[in-house]
Amino acid sequence: MNTPFMRLWGMPILLGILTIVGLLSALFGDGIWDALSAVTLGIPVAVGAWFSLRRKRG
Repeated sequence: MNTPFMRLWGMPILLGILTIVGLLSALFGDGIWDALSAVTLGIPVAVGAWFSLRRKRG
């Protein structure tokens, strides 16, 4: 479904879900859950760093 709503809010919703999963797995889990939380919390940070550090064209 490629609606205007999903084009605007799809990525922020996905990053929010990843953040929630990472925070909950870090809070309630141990062992492999720590690795899952590191990955799922690192993805939003990497996306934010990518878009803040890339060069603007024009």
